Amino acid sequence: MSSESLNTFSPSWVSPPGETILDVLEERGWSQAEFAVRVGFTKKHVNKLVNGSASISDDTAIRLERVLGGTVRFWLAREAHYREALARIDEAETLQTQVSWLDEIPLSHMVKFNWVKRCRDKADQVAECLSFFGVASVDAWRKRYERPIVAFKASETQRMEPGPVAAWLRRCEIDAGRLECASFDAKGFRAALKEIRELSREHSVDVFVPQLMALCAAVGVAVVFVPSPKGCPVTGATKWLTPEKPLLALSLRFKSNDHLWFAFFHEAGHILLHGKKLVFLEFNGSHDRSMEDEADRFAQDQLIPPRLARDLEYLDHSESEICEFADRAGIAPGIVVGRLQKHFGLPWKTRLNKLKARYEWKSN
Repeated sequence: MSSESLNTFSPSWVSPPGETILDVLEERGWSQAEFAVRVGFTKKHVNKLVNGSASISDDTAIRLERVLGGTVRFWLAREAHYREALARIDEAETLQTQVSWLDEIPLSHMVKFNWVKRCRDKADQVAECLSFFGVASVDAWRKRYERPIVAFKASETQRMEPGPVAAWLRRCEIDAGRLECASFDAKGFRAALKEIRELSREHSVDVFVPQLMALCAAVGVAVVFVPSPKGCPVTGATKWLTPEKPLLALSLRFKSNDHLWFAFFHEAGHILLHGKKLVFLEFNGSHDRSMEDEADRFAQDQLIPPRLARDLEYLDHSESEICEFADRAGIAPGIVVGRLQKHFGLPWKTRLNKLKARYEWKSN
């Protein structure tokens, strides 16, 4: 092998750099003993270089350049290629033992919504999904996602699986990470909530969602809407991505405006009231009840201030009075209907449900 070939040679197979050394020795008619003298190594060390048990260091690469030709960069690249290939072989064998993990996550949903690509090889699929979660191994996934999620308890009527919840939360993290937000401003966020209340009167998600996200981003809150896969009963979540950037996530499980806006203001309450260390995942029976109650009261008071809420007890359950009250409060009539149903005895099945805006979400 000529010096020119050594400068351009880029092997595509897995072989130790020693194979290249042997090729040059054979071409020049040198024994390993002769080469050992020329390069300044013992015969034992030369043998290790040849069989790949000794790595090519910077010093070794310089000696090989002088004695065999090629460049220091070539020899170091040849070594790096070999070690990387060995590492990938080991990794593939490890991943092959972890393919059963794919049954724990909502892979079909993740592929459907382009969260991950579909891979023919199961080991490659494991690697693809680990990259999505931003972890190096299944063990790391269990520590980072599964164990914290298991600490939450869903209600007996809901099925909560760590894998789907983890996938949904991770997608929320990714989407929120891409949003440009100002540094968090608690005072500014409280002020923005007053303007956000008025958005409840807008029925089109294509109109109010961008405005909501923009108002929140301006005061440092990353708001995302992400569809939830089967097995993930979560309606919303909050967590601090950094000390200056809270995530407020909402799933697309909401079909009516009273549920959506209560969930948003509930999550806003967690951000403003409950510090930066806790993660909140919302589903029935999901968290410390005292903090959930605080967030509920915060949402209620933000949507319908206490000075107005007193009138709800005496409100005639007629469409005209509900609409008039909603106008005074500056919110959508459907939110008033939802509040009456939850706290003032209005039946869940009522003709007044027609006052609730119904949403059609685009989930991809």
